[in-house]
Amino acid sequence: MPLLTRPIALLSTAFLLATVAWANCECGYTVNGTLYTDLLETDFLHTQNLNESGWMTQVYTVKSDMARGPFGKDAAAKQVTANPLKSRYDWAGDGIDGGAAGLQVIVSNPGKGGMIPMGEVATNRSDMRYGSFRAAVKLTGQKGTCGAFFWYLNNTHEIDMEFLSSQFNETSHPVNLVLQSEESVKAGYNAGNTNAFETHQLPFDPSEGFNEYRFDWFEDRVEFYANGVLLKTMSGEGVPKEPGHLMLSQWSNGDPLWSGGPPKEEAVMTVSYVKGYFNSSETQRQSDWENRCKDINAPNATCEVPEITTPPQTNATAETFFFSQQQNMTVNQTVSGGNPNTISAAWSIRPPMQSISTALLLSSLVLFTSWYL
Repeated sequence: MPLLTRPIALLSTAFLLATVAWANCECGYTVNGTLYTDLLETDFLHTQNLNESGWMTQVYTVKSDMARGPFGKDAAAKQVTANPLKSRYDWAGDGIDGGAAGLQVIVSNPGKGGMIPMGEVATNRSDMRYGSFRAAVKLTGQKGTCGAFFWYLNNTHEIDMEFLSSQFNETSHPVNLVLQSEESVKAGYNAGNTNAFETHQLPFDPSEGFNEYRFDWFEDRVEFYANGVLLKTMSGEGVPKEPGHLMLSQWSNGDPLWSGGPPKEEAVMTVSYVKGYFNSSETQRQSDWENRCKDINAPNATCEVPEITTPPQTNATAETFFFSQQQNMTVNQTVSGGNPNTISAAWSIRPPMQSISTALLLSSLVLFTSWYL
């Protein structure tokens, strides 16, 4: 009888292991206690090919009369460029093309027909409904542009963090927090005439280095942050309810009441990373989550998203945490781009539980046999 005790214990352990959470974060990611099922992370400091980063360059033109300014807007692919760090082991410094490393979003001098070349990118995914979204951005020091980090469905469903470089001076460094809604359209596309607009002064110069800008979107409100500090909470009918894209842009139309400009020299806005933790509106993604999240209370089934409170500007502070650059923390998630020295995959698929159980049982049988031999 004593000979049977230990092998049976090993078999029991195998069955128990087969029932616990098989991977970290399989039930999602939490921000201040709120659970989000899906993830999008892009490390632009080490991304060389924008086409493989999960983002799309936007290409379109808007004539001056529709752009509501003396100049039109010309969104072009050449106005968005990848400028990764010279060394893949670094996290701060100049890019391979000079200037701050990261995704460059550029506004140039007016071209033919009074059109101002501008840059804009949007996520491939348009199923983002409620979530926590953050981007590390260095704004331009050239006067006359509007740099923006925002979520977008259409002109009446939009969450904006906008920076007007003409407003920057030695004593003023504001960010404009905006919810574009039906009310703002009725006000002549001027959210400033609604209760869903606020200009908030920042305690730093956004053009001197990278800072993390963030908004947390809930069903009943939107919270805006800078370097982890809550700036403003907005609620009411302007809070979007439908899914959409995450976007970054820099533009100018010469409007003296908003973007100003155009800039006298090329204006570059640089993005070092974007991270989004959100719920998907797609039925398939919801089904994927239900299949992989067997026990939300299991150890490590959910993972807390780290807070950024220090500007990510040096090698020490710019190396922020990416779930997509860790092993076994992005099961069944779409991840792309990133540091080649870390683990990343285009699509992380959960292996069948049956395979795990079988492997554990076989290992236990080997131990069982070796015990008697």
